[in-house]
Order: sequence, then C-alpha cells, then structure tokens
Amino acid sequence: MLAMSLILFGILLRFIPHLPNFTPVAAIALFAGVYLNKKQALIVPLLLMVISDIFLGMHNVVSFTWGSFALVTLLGFWARNHKTFLGIVSSSIVSSVLFYLVTNFGVWAMGWYPQNLKGLLNCYILGLPFLRTFTVATLVYAAVFFGAYEFIASKVRNTKLAKVLL
Repeated sequence: MLAMSLILFGILLRFIPHLPNFTPVAAIALFAGVYLNKKQALIVPLLLMVISDIFLGMHNVVSFTWGSFALVTLLGFWARNHKTFLGIVSSSIVSSVLFYLVTNFGVWAMGWYPQNLKGLLNCYILGLPFLRTFTVATLVYAAVFFGAYEFIASKVRNTKLAKVLL
C-alpha cells in the first residue's frame, strides 16, 4: 500500500504545475530505499518516472534520469542504518548532487552541448539553478515524507493499524 501511494503521489505531483525540478521524486526514491523492501524500493521511483514520462514526454536522457533515481534508492539502503536528522538531510543533499552530476553528464553525452570539456563545463554551470531548486525540493519533500512517516509510526506502532500502515 505504501509503495502504490508513493507512486501515485509522485505521478500526481509531476503533473501539477511547479517550479522546474521542484518534484518529490528524489525524496520518494530515498524514502523507498529506507522503508520498503529492496525490490519495491527500486521499482517505486522507476515506475513513477516511466508512467509519468509516457505522458510528459520521452527524451534521450531518460536512461540517465531514471538511472540516477535508482542510484538515489541505493543511497536509501545506506540511509536505513542512518535514520537520524543529519543522516536524512545529508542523504537528501547527496541525492540532489548525484542526480545533478548524472543527468547533466547525460545531457552533455547525448549531444545537447559541444562534445568537449568546455561543453561539459557549460552544461554543469548552466544546470546550477536547477540543482538549487532540486535540492530544496528534495529537502522539503524528504522532511514531509520522513517526518510524517515517523510521526504516524509513533502513534500506531503498538496498534492493529501497524500491520496495515507500517
């Protein structure tokens, strides 16, 4: 139930008008890596992206985008053992930087910039505003997801609802 809710919520928020790159996908991938079993965790962000990209549009960088979210999920596996405030904040920041590095490399590699060092540097420099927005979004959504989950878990942990919600 949690996995399906994350997929639907992520798809919905990708369709609602938002600032460029202000989406919950990295936070969802990180959250899934922490709380879902490994198979579900890897499927959640990929299914979310595949379904929404079918409607939003495919491009030649999707393998880098989807791959970066899979890497963020793997980072979530590490964060399972570091579920402190600092662990989640640092994982969120690393997730954003990882996404920035992988996807901007993909943009450059797919020919959107000249195939030389100057083109690669320009790609990374021009991507900095998106990194800022993406990092803020990842931190905000991670705070919401992790905070809400831990709050709800603390309230239902010893009740019959725990089997359904946790």
